[in-house]
Amino acid sequence: MDDQKTNLLLLARLLERGGYHQISTLADSRAVIPVVRDFLPDIILLDLHMPGMDGFAVLELLAAEISPEDFLPIIVLSADAAAESRKRALSLGAKDFLNKPFDEIEVRLRVRNLLDARAMYQSLQSQNRNLEVQVRHRTLELENSRFEVLDRLGRAAEYRDDVTGGHIRRVATHAARLATALGLPSASVEQIRRTSALHDVGKIGIPDAILRKQGLLTLEEQRVMRTHTEIGQQLLEGAESDLCRLAEQIAYAHHERWDGRGYPRGLVAGEIPLAARIVALADVYDALIQERPYKPSWPAEQARAEVAKGRGTHFDPELTDLFLQLL
Repeated sequence: MDDQKTNLLLLARLLERGGYHQISTLADSRAVIPVVRDFLPDIILLDLHMPGMDGFAVLELLAAEISPEDFLPIIVLSADAAAESRKRALSLGAKDFLNKPFDEIEVRLRVRNLLDARAMYQSLQSQNRNLEVQVRHRTLELENSRFEVLDRLGRAAEYRDDVTGGHIRRVATHAARLATALGLPSASVEQIRRTSALHDVGKIGIPDAILRKQGLLTLEEQRVMRTHTEIGQQLLEGAESDLCRLAEQIAYAHHERWDGRGYPRGLVAGEIPLAARIVALADVYDALIQERPYKPSWPAEQARAEVAKGRGTHFDPELTDLFLQLL
Protein backbone atom coordinates (compact mmCIF):
# COMPACT_ATOMS: atom_id res chain seq x y z
CA MET A 1 0.00 0.00 0.00
CA ASP A 2 1.16 3.48 -0.85
CA ASP A 3 -0.40 6.93 -0.87
CA GLN A 4 0.99 7.67 -4.35
CA LYS A 5 -0.99 6.11 -7.19
CA THR A 6 2.02 6.22 -9.49
CA ASN A 7 4.03 4.14 -7.00
CA LEU A 8 1.15 1.69 -6.67
CA LEU A 9 0.91 1.26 -10.44
CA LEU A 10 4.68 0.88 -10.74
CA LEU A 11 4.85 -1.79 -8.05
CA ALA A 12 1.89 -3.64 -9.49
CA ARG A 13 3.51 -3.73 -12.96
CA LEU A 14 6.86 -4.83 -11.52
CA LEU A 15 5.18 -7.70 -9.69
CA GLU A 16 3.07 -8.68 -12.72
CA ARG A 17 6.18 -8.86 -14.86
CA GLY A 18 7.65 -11.09 -12.18
CA GLY A 19 4.74 -13.55 -12.59
CA TYR A 20 2.53 -12.36 -9.73
CA HIS A 21 -1.04 -11.67 -10.80
CA GLN A 22 -3.22 -11.72 -7.68
CA ILE A 23 -2.38 -8.21 -6.54
CA SER A 24 -4.46 -5.77 -4.53
CA THR A 25 -3.41 -2.11 -4.17
CA LEU A 26 -4.56 0.28 -1.49
CA ALA A 27 -4.03 4.03 -1.15
CA ASP A 28 -6.12 4.57 2.01
CA SER A 29 -4.29 3.02 4.98
CA ARG A 30 -7.46 3.16 7.09
CA ALA A 31 -8.97 0.33 5.04
CA VAL A 32 -6.06 -2.05 5.53
CA ILE A 33 -7.70 -4.49 7.97
CA PRO A 34 -10.87 -5.18 5.90
CA VAL A 35 -8.73 -5.65 2.79
CA VAL A 36 -6.35 -8.04 4.55
CA ARG A 37 -9.27 -10.07 5.90
CA ASP A 38 -10.93 -10.26 2.50
CA PHE A 39 -7.91 -10.65 0.22
CA LEU A 40 -5.82 -12.93 2.47
CA PRO A 41 -2.42 -11.80 1.12
CA ASP A 42 0.78 -13.85 1.20
CA ILE A 43 2.90 -10.70 1.47
CA ILE A 44 2.33 -7.01 2.18
CA LEU A 45 4.33 -4.09 0.79
CA LEU A 46 3.78 -1.08 3.04
CA ASP A 47 4.84 2.54 2.63
CA LEU A 48 5.96 4.12 5.90
CA HIS A 49 5.02 7.69 5.13
CA MET A 50 1.31 8.13 4.44
CA PRO A 51 -1.13 10.83 5.51
CA GLY A 52 -3.59 10.12 8.28
CA MET A 53 -2.33 6.76 9.46
CA ASP A 54 1.36 6.22 8.77
CA GLY A 55 3.07 2.89 8.18
CA PHE A 56 4.04 2.48 11.84
CA ALA A 57 0.39 2.74 12.91
CA VAL A 58 -0.55 0.24 10.19
CA LEU A 59 2.14 -2.16 11.45
CA GLU A 60 0.63 -1.96 14.92
CA LEU A 61 -2.82 -2.76 13.53
CA LEU A 62 -1.47 -5.67 11.52
CA ALA A 63 0.42 -7.03 14.52
CA ALA A 64 -2.87 -7.26 16.42
CA GLU A 65 -4.66 -8.78 13.43
CA ILE A 66 -2.15 -11.33 12.18
CA SER A 67 -1.21 -14.36 14.27
CA PRO A 68 2.56 -14.99 14.54
CA GLU A 69 1.81 -18.55 13.42
CA ASP A 70 0.65 -17.22 10.03
CA PHE A 71 4.07 -15.77 9.16
CA LEU A 72 2.68 -13.06 6.87
CA PRO A 73 5.81 -11.10 5.74
CA ILE A 74 5.68 -7.30 5.47
CA ILE A 75 8.15 -5.31 3.34
CA VAL A 76 8.45 -1.68 4.31
CA LEU A 77 8.77 0.86 1.47
CA SER A 78 10.48 4.14 2.26
CA ALA A 79 12.85 6.78 1.04
CA ASP A 80 13.88 7.22 4.66
CA ALA A 81 17.04 5.20 5.30
CA ALA A 82 17.39 6.37 8.92
CA ALA A 83 18.43 3.61 11.31
CA GLU A 84 15.77 4.58 13.87
CA SER A 85 12.98 4.17 11.34
CA ARG A 86 14.28 0.74 10.34
CA LYS A 87 14.62 -0.38 13.95
CA ARG A 88 11.12 0.77 14.79
CA ALA A 89 9.64 -0.93 11.74
CA LEU A 90 11.44 -4.18 12.54
CA SER A 91 10.26 -4.06 16.14
CA LEU A 92 6.69 -3.73 14.90
CA GLY A 93 6.93 -6.80 12.67
CA ALA A 94 8.44 -5.75 9.36
CA LYS A 95 10.58 -8.43 7.71
CA ASP A 96 12.45 -6.43 5.03
CA PHE A 97 12.91 -3.00 3.42
CA LEU A 98 12.75 -1.57 -0.09
CA ASN A 99 14.18 1.87 -0.72
CA LYS A 100 12.65 4.32 -3.13
CA PRO A 101 13.18 4.70 -6.03
CA PHE A 102 12.57 1.01 -6.70
CA ASP A 103 14.98 -1.31 -8.46
CA GLU A 104 12.94 -3.86 -10.41
CA ILE A 105 15.30 -6.79 -9.84
CA GLU A 106 15.65 -6.03 -6.13
CA VAL A 107 11.85 -5.83 -5.69
CA ARG A 108 11.34 -9.21 -7.32
CA LEU A 109 14.16 -10.88 -5.40
CA ARG A 110 13.06 -9.61 -2.00
CA VAL A 111 9.42 -10.50 -2.67
CA ARG A 112 10.37 -13.97 -3.95
CA ASN A 113 12.67 -14.66 -1.00
CA LEU A 114 9.99 -13.80 1.55
CA LEU A 115 7.31 -15.75 -0.34
CA ASP A 116 9.65 -18.75 -0.44
CA ALA A 117 10.19 -18.38 3.32
CA ARG A 118 6.42 -18.21 3.87
CA ALA A 119 5.83 -21.28 1.71
CA MET A 120 8.52 -23.20 3.61
CA TYR A 121 7.04 -22.11 6.94
CA GLN A 122 3.55 -23.20 5.88
CA SER A 123 4.92 -26.52 4.70
CA LEU A 124 6.61 -27.06 8.05
CA GLN A 125 3.40 -26.11 9.86
CA SER A 126 1.48 -28.61 7.77
CA GLN A 127 4.05 -31.32 8.50
CA ASN A 128 3.89 -30.51 12.21
CA ARG A 129 0.10 -30.79 12.18
CA ASN A 130 0.33 -34.13 10.40
CA LEU A 131 2.90 -35.32 12.92
CA GLU A 132 0.67 -34.21 15.79
CA VAL A 133 -2.22 -36.19 14.31
CA GLN A 134 0.02 -39.23 13.89
CA VAL A 135 1.33 -38.90 17.45
CA ARG A 136 -2.21 -38.62 18.84
CA HIS A 137 -3.27 -41.62 16.78
CA ARG A 138 -0.27 -43.66 17.92
CA THR A 139 -0.78 -42.60 21.53
CA LEU A 140 -4.39 -43.73 21.32
CA GLU A 141 -3.31 -47.05 19.84
CA LEU A 142 -0.79 -47.57 22.64
CA GLU A 143 -3.38 -46.64 25.26
CA ASN A 144 -5.89 -49.06 23.77
CA SER A 145 -3.19 -51.75 23.69
CA ARG A 146 -2.50 -51.19 27.38
CA PHE A 147 -6.22 -51.39 28.13
CA GLU A 148 -6.53 -54.60 26.14
CA VAL A 149 -3.57 -56.23 27.90
CA LEU A 150 -4.95 -55.27 31.31
CA ASP A 151 -8.40 -56.54 30.41
CA ARG A 152 -7.10 -59.88 29.18
CA LEU A 153 -4.87 -60.29 32.22
CA GLY A 154 -7.86 -59.63 34.45
CA ARG A 155 -9.93 -62.19 32.56
CA ALA A 156 -7.16 -64.76 32.83
CA ALA A 157 -7.42 -64.52 36.62
CA GLU A 158 -11.22 -64.31 36.65
CA TYR A 159 -11.78 -67.37 34.48
CA ARG A 160 -10.30 -69.55 37.22
CA ASP A 161 -13.46 -69.14 39.33
CA ASP A 162 -15.84 -67.35 36.92
CA VAL A 163 -15.71 -68.84 33.43
CA THR A 164 -18.05 -66.20 32.00
CA GLY A 165 -15.85 -63.28 33.04
CA GLY A 166 -19.08 -61.51 33.99
CA HIS A 167 -17.89 -60.44 37.43
CA ILE A 168 -15.10 -58.18 36.18
CA ARG A 169 -17.40 -56.57 33.61
CA ARG A 170 -20.07 -55.85 36.19
CA VAL A 171 -17.53 -54.54 38.70
CA ALA A 172 -16.11 -52.28 35.98
CA THR A 173 -19.58 -50.94 35.17
CA HIS A 174 -20.48 -50.25 38.80
CA ALA A 175 -17.09 -48.68 39.50
CA ALA A 176 -17.32 -46.38 36.47
CA ARG A 177 -20.84 -45.27 37.38
CA LEU A 178 -19.76 -44.53 40.94
CA ALA A 179 -16.67 -42.62 39.79
CA THR A 180 -18.87 -40.57 37.45
CA ALA A 181 -21.38 -39.81 40.21
CA LEU A 182 -18.48 -38.67 42.38
CA GLY A 183 -17.62 -36.08 39.70
CA LEU A 184 -14.27 -37.48 38.57
CA PRO A 185 -13.01 -36.42 35.11
CA SER A 186 -14.04 -38.69 32.25
CA ALA A 187 -10.42 -39.81 31.70
CA SER A 188 -10.15 -40.90 35.35
CA VAL A 189 -13.49 -42.69 35.12
CA GLU A 190 -12.27 -44.63 32.10
CA GLN A 191 -9.02 -45.55 33.84
CA ILE A 192 -10.90 -46.86 36.87
CA ARG A 193 -13.29 -48.79 34.65
CA ARG A 194 -10.40 -50.45 32.83
CA THR A 195 -8.09 -51.11 35.77
CA SER A 196 -10.86 -52.49 37.97
CA ALA A 197 -10.61 -55.63 35.82
CA LEU A 198 -7.37 -56.42 37.64
CA HIS A 199 -8.69 -56.17 41.18
CA ASP A 200 -8.40 -59.96 41.63
CA VAL A 201 -5.46 -60.61 39.30
CA GLY A 202 -3.53 -62.04 42.26
CA LYS A 203 -5.89 -65.03 42.29
CA ILE A 204 -3.63 -66.43 39.59
CA GLY A 205 -1.36 -67.46 42.45
CA ILE A 206 -4.05 -69.09 44.63
CA PRO A 207 -4.34 -72.92 44.49
CA ASP A 208 -7.50 -74.31 42.89
CA ALA A 209 -8.23 -76.35 46.01
CA ILE A 210 -8.84 -73.09 47.85
CA LEU A 211 -10.15 -70.92 45.02
CA ARG A 212 -12.79 -73.46 43.93
CA LYS A 213 -13.55 -74.98 47.32
CA GLN A 214 -17.20 -75.74 48.00
CA GLY A 215 -18.14 -74.31 51.36
CA LEU A 216 -16.39 -72.05 53.83
CA LEU A 217 -12.62 -71.74 54.03
CA THR A 218 -10.61 -72.67 57.10
CA LEU A 219 -8.62 -69.96 58.87
CA GLU A 220 -5.44 -71.12 57.13
CA GLU A 221 -7.18 -71.19 53.75
CA GLN A 222 -8.50 -67.68 54.39
CA ARG A 223 -4.94 -66.55 55.11
CA VAL A 224 -3.77 -68.01 51.81
CA MET A 225 -6.73 -66.50 49.94
CA ARG A 226 -5.93 -63.06 51.34
CA THR A 227 -2.48 -63.20 49.81
CA HIS A 228 -4.05 -62.58 46.38
CA THR A 229 -3.87 -58.85 47.14
CA GLU A 230 -0.12 -59.03 47.67
CA ILE A 231 0.36 -61.31 44.67
CA GLY A 232 -1.56 -58.82 42.53
CA GLN A 233 0.57 -55.98 43.83
CA GLN A 234 3.76 -57.90 43.07
CA LEU A 235 2.56 -58.68 39.53
CA LEU A 236 1.91 -55.01 38.78
CA GLU A 237 4.55 -53.14 40.79
CA GLY A 238 7.39 -51.26 39.13
CA ALA A 239 5.37 -50.25 36.07
CA GLU A 240 6.01 -46.79 34.62
CA SER A 241 2.52 -46.10 33.28
CA ASP A 242 -0.09 -44.36 35.42
CA LEU A 243 -2.55 -47.02 34.31
CA CYS A 244 -0.56 -49.89 35.77
CA ARG A 245 0.15 -47.96 38.97
CA LEU A 246 -3.59 -47.42 39.41
CA ALA A 247 -4.23 -51.10 38.75
CA GLU A 248 -1.61 -51.94 41.38
CA GLN A 249 -3.36 -49.74 43.96
CA ILE A 250 -6.70 -51.40 43.28
CA ALA A 251 -5.34 -54.95 43.33
CA TYR A 252 -3.49 -54.31 46.60
CA ALA A 253 -6.03 -52.26 48.54
CA HIS A 254 -9.55 -53.22 47.45
CA HIS A 255 -9.97 -55.39 50.57
CA GLU A 256 -8.97 -52.62 52.96
CA ARG A 257 -11.77 -51.34 55.20
CA TRP A 258 -12.75 -47.81 56.19
CA ASP A 259 -12.39 -48.73 59.90
CA GLY A 260 -8.88 -50.17 59.45
CA ARG A 261 -9.86 -53.83 59.89
CA GLY A 262 -9.18 -54.80 56.30
CA TYR A 263 -6.14 -56.37 54.66
CA PRO A 264 -3.32 -56.57 53.74
CA ARG A 265 -2.13 -53.45 55.61
CA GLY A 266 -5.05 -52.34 57.75
CA LEU A 267 -5.28 -48.92 56.12
CA VAL A 268 -7.81 -46.49 57.61
CA ALA A 269 -10.28 -44.18 55.84
CA GLY A 270 -8.51 -41.77 53.47
CA GLU A 271 -5.30 -43.81 53.62
CA ILE A 272 -7.03 -46.21 51.24
CA PRO A 273 -6.63 -45.07 47.60
CA LEU A 274 -9.87 -43.65 46.20
CA ALA A 275 -9.96 -46.08 43.27
CA ALA A 276 -9.63 -49.02 45.68
CA ARG A 277 -12.50 -47.67 47.82
CA ILE A 278 -14.67 -47.39 44.71
CA VAL A 279 -13.87 -50.90 43.49
CA ALA A 280 -14.41 -52.35 46.98
CA LEU A 281 -18.08 -51.37 46.88
CA ALA A 282 -18.59 -52.65 43.34
CA ASP A 283 -16.76 -55.90 44.10
CA VAL A 284 -18.60 -56.75 47.32
CA TYR A 285 -22.03 -55.94 45.91
CA ASP A 286 -21.52 -58.07 42.80
CA ALA A 287 -20.05 -60.93 44.84
CA LEU A 288 -23.16 -60.91 47.04
CA ILE A 289 -25.69 -61.08 44.21
CA GLN A 290 -23.80 -63.80 42.29
CA GLU A 291 -23.64 -67.48 43.10
CA ARG A 292 -20.21 -68.63 44.21
CA PRO A 293 -18.87 -72.13 45.04
CA TYR A 294 -19.17 -71.32 48.73
CA LYS A 295 -22.58 -69.54 48.72
CA PRO A 296 -25.84 -69.02 46.81
CA SER A 297 -26.70 -65.69 45.22
CA TRP A 298 -28.36 -63.05 47.37
CA PRO A 299 -31.46 -61.09 46.36
CA ALA A 300 -30.56 -57.58 45.25
CA GLU A 301 -32.46 -55.97 48.15
CA GLN A 302 -30.59 -58.09 50.68
CA ALA A 303 -27.27 -57.23 49.02
CA ARG A 304 -28.09 -53.51 49.15
CA ALA A 305 -28.94 -53.81 52.83
CA GLU A 306 -25.60 -55.52 53.46
CA VAL A 307 -23.74 -52.73 51.67
CA ALA A 308 -25.65 -50.11 53.69
CA LYS A 309 -24.72 -51.92 56.89
CA GLY A 310 -21.04 -51.55 55.95
CA ARG A 311 -21.31 -47.74 55.65
CA GLY A 312 -18.55 -46.13 57.72
CA THR A 313 -17.10 -49.47 58.82
CA HIS A 314 -16.32 -51.47 55.71
CA PHE A 315 -16.91 -48.75 53.13
CA ASP A 316 -16.29 -45.03 52.61
CA PRO A 317 -19.56 -43.46 53.87
CA GLU A 318 -19.82 -40.82 51.12
CA LEU A 319 -19.18 -43.41 48.41
CA THR A 320 -21.65 -45.79 50.03
CA ASP A 321 -24.43 -43.19 49.89
CA LEU A 322 -23.71 -42.49 46.23
CA PHE A 323 -23.53 -46.19 45.40
CA LEU A 324 -26.85 -46.95 47.08
CA GLN A 325 -28.47 -44.09 45.16
CA LEU A 326 -27.15 -45.54 41.91
CA LEU A 327 -28.46 -49.00 42.77
